[in-house]
Amino acid sequence: MTYESPLRRPLITGKTSYKQITDDIAGPVEAKPTKWWTYGFAVSFAALCLYLFSVGYLLFTGVGVWGLNKTVDWGWDITNFVFWVGIGHAGTLISAVLLLFRQKWRTAVNRSAEAMTIFAVVCAGMYPLLHAGRPWVIYWGLPLPNTFGSLWVNFNSPLLWDIFAISTYFSVSLVFWYVGLIPDIATIRDRATGLSKTIYGVLSFGWNGSAKAWSRFEVVSLILAGLSTPLVLSVHTIVSFDFATSVIPGWHTTIFPPYFVAGAIFSGFAMVLTLLIIARKAMRLEHLITLNHIDVMCKIIMVTGSIVGSAYITEFFIAWYSAVEYERYAFINRAFGPYWWAYWSMMTCNVITPQLFWSRKLRRNLLAVFIISIFVNIGMWFERFVIIVTSLHRDYLPSSWAMYSPTWVEISMFVGSFGLFFTLFFLFAKFLPVIAIAEVKTVVKTSSEEFIAETAKKDGIQVPIEVD
Repeated sequence: MTYESPLRRPLITGKTSYKQITDDIAGPVEAKPTKWWTYGFAVSFAALCLYLFSVGYLLFTGVGVWGLNKTVDWGWDITNFVFWVGIGHAGTLISAVLLLFRQKWRTAVNRSAEAMTIFAVVCAGMYPLLHAGRPWVIYWGLPLPNTFGSLWVNFNSPLLWDIFAISTYFSVSLVFWYVGLIPDIATIRDRATGLSKTIYGVLSFGWNGSAKAWSRFEVVSLILAGLSTPLVLSVHTIVSFDFATSVIPGWHTTIFPPYFVAGAIFSGFAMVLTLLIIARKAMRLEHLITLNHIDVMCKIIMVTGSIVGSAYITEFFIAWYSAVEYERYAFINRAFGPYWWAYWSMMTCNVITPQLFWSRKLRRNLLAVFIISIFVNIGMWFERFVIIVTSLHRDYLPSSWAMYSPTWVEISMFVGSFGLFFTLFFLFAKFLPVIAIAEVKTVVKTSSEEFIAETAKKDGIQVPIEVD
C-alpha cells in the first residue's frame, strides 16, 4: 500500500532536538572567539580605522577634498548612500513581510538579516550627514522652532522626506530586531554565570517565558511587522524621489519608485546570502541554514533581478519613445559615453549574472552562489553610480560638461564603510545569537511526528513532511 503525496523539503537537516538547537546557536556566544572570528574582526576594525581617519580629515578640511565639481555635485557620497540604504532593505522584508505571510523558511535567516538592516542604515546615514558640510548643525534639517537657531524646513523637498522615512525605518527596525532578541537573550542569561549573567539579565528585561509573555511577544511582533511592511516600500521609494522629482534627463521618470524598491530587495538579499554563507560555515550551522534556505533566496534574487533588468529596458524604450532629444542622449551617453564601462558592468552583473540561478545545480552550489551574490552587489553599486554620475556630468549645456573621478578620501570612506558594517556584524555574531533560537524550534519535527514517519516508512507508506 502506497500513499502518494508531495514531500516538502525540510528546513533543518539531520536529527536534532530542542536542546541541541540551543547548544548549537548559543555555543558561539558562550565560547571564546575563534581564530577566524579574530582575523575577520581585525581586518574589519582596520578598515573602520581608515574610515574614521578619512572622516576626521574631511571634517577638519572640508568637503572640497572630494572630487565633486560644479557639474557633478553628487558623486561617490550619494552613490554609497543609496547603495547602503538598498542593502538595508532585505532585513525588514525577510522579518516583517514573511512573518505576516507565515513563511517558515525565514526562521533561520531573519535574525542576521535584521542586524544587517540596522548596520547598513548606520553606514548609509553617515553620508548625507557628511555631505551637508556642517554636521554639527544637522538639526537644521528637522522641523524645529526658530528658537533653536535653525531654518524652517521645506516640506516640499524629498530630501526632507528622506530624513523622516529613514529615521522612522531605522527606529522601527531597531525595535523589531531587539524585541525578537529578548527570548534568546533570556536563554543565554539562564545559561551564563557571573558578570555575563547580570548583563544578559538586564538586556532580557526580565523575560520569564510564561504563556502571557509569549502571547504579548507574538502580538508586539505582528504589530511591528505591520508597521515595518509599508516602510519597506516607502523608504526606497522616497529615496527615488530625490532623483525623480528633478528635471534632469535620466532622472525625471515615474518608473523610479518600483525600480528602486526592486533593486533594493535585489541587493539586500544578495548581501544576506553573502553573510549567511560565511556564517553557516564559520559557525558550523549547516544543519540550520540549509541549502533549501539558500535555494529560496536565490529564486528571489532571480525574480527581482529580472524586474531590474526589465526596468533597464523600459528606461531605454521610454527615452526613445518620448522623442525628447535630451532624454535620448542621456541614455546613449550612459551606454556609449565616457562611463560606458560602468554601464556595461552594471548590465553584466545585474541582468546576466542572476539568470544563472535558473539552474537548480547552481542554486545549491555554495561557491557559485557566493560569487554571484558578490557580483550582484558590485552591479548594484555600479547602477547607483551610473544613475547619479552619468546623468550629471553632461547636462543641457555642453559648456558645462565635466568629468568626475573620486579622490583618495572618497575611496577610503567607501572601503571604511565596509569596515564599519562588518565590525558591527562581527560584534553582533559574537555577543548575540545569529539565528532565532525560539523560532527555529517551531519548525523542528516533534518526536511523535518522527515516530509516525518511521513507522509509515516501514509499512511502505509515504507521508508528507509538514515543513515549508
